[in-house]
Amino acid sequence: MHPAIDCRLTPEYRFFANFRGNCSVPRTLYGVMKDGAPVHAFTLGGQAGLAATILDMGGTITAISVPALDGMRHNVVLGLKDLAAYEASGWWNCLIGRYANRLKNGVTIEGRHYPLSQDLNGVTLHGGRGSSWGTRLWDVVEESTTTLRLRLMSVDGDQGFPGTVTTEVTYSVTEDSLRLDYAATSDAQTVVNLTNHIYFNLAGDGSVLQQELQLNADGITPTDLRQIPTGQVAPVAGTPFDFHEAAPIGTRVDSADPQMALARGLDHNFVLNKTATGALDWAVRMRDVESGIRLEVLTTEPGIQVYSANNVKPGQFNAAGQQIQKRDGLALETQHFPDSPNQSEFPSTLLRPGENFRSTTIFRFAAG
Repeated sequence: MHPAIDCRLTPEYRFFANFRGNCSVPRTLYGVMKDGAPVHAFTLGGQAGLAATILDMGGTITAISVPALDGMRHNVVLGLKDLAAYEASGWWNCLIGRYANRLKNGVTIEGRHYPLSQDLNGVTLHGGRGSSWGTRLWDVVEESTTTLRLRLMSVDGDQGFPGTVTTEVTYSVTEDSLRLDYAATSDAQTVVNLTNHIYFNLAGDGSVLQQELQLNADGITPTDLRQIPTGQVAPVAGTPFDFHEAAPIGTRVDSADPQMALARGLDHNFVLNKTATGALDWAVRMRDVESGIRLEVLTTEPGIQVYSANNVKPGQFNAAGQQIQKRDGLALETQHFPDSPNQSEFPSTLLRPGENFRSTTIFRFAAG
């Protein structure tokens, strides 16, 4: 059996218990950033149902605690050992902007080209490694036992993008769900693609290869050698990317399929089946047979990047102090398509002055 985590023994839960009787806000000091800025953790929810712990640095989700079949509580998030590790990563379990996923050779908006923060191959990933939204302190504008709303102002020129963009993300919990509501406005025409780069492991630890995955998607956006979309949508039927029926992750990620081999596993944008544009439809169902924990992801977004932790760097440790291995988590990043500003057939990510970007993703859990 996988060892269960009794969250009543964690600092977050000791704090939450104190909060219910003695405190006015569900926050505790989580650590101090390299520049000396304090980072706080906010625990939403309670011991009877789901509880989630979120940092004001990057909206990082350090834990989601849910009941399992054995009667214990499991943290189903693959977290890092401490604040320094999250700050060094910049992209782990945190909010990603201004543009999640990959862009090639910048973007052109209203006839002006913006080269952005590129690597040596001309690729911008998650806004650029050196300026991640996940390592910034967000303003706390609302907090309660069940809700946390964070705000970030990204000034004109941030990460190379035009326009000042104000983003708010509201985290809210129920007995069985964590909901993320995104909202953004801009004072100039720009592009926006937001997500939370959260890693799940429904067993609590170890590999996710035996866990089952089902996706509500008929297609993927295949990529070139730099993992930039070609602009096509390829059907998944008859390929290792066909998760119409639930299948163990480990039966697919080491396939010789050229697209799977290129990414060394799953690292692909799935084109979600939608009942209507912007509808809050189910996108993912995931299950760990041993713990009995099931996850359903619903989203208004048109796509989801599924990433099987193919490129874990040596020396990264999880919250229990164990070195993280390849395939120890599965990232489920609800979003618009990668490189959409350069692909005319993809759903638009333009945000104009006077418009409101809105998006919702729900992570719903059950045991059985």
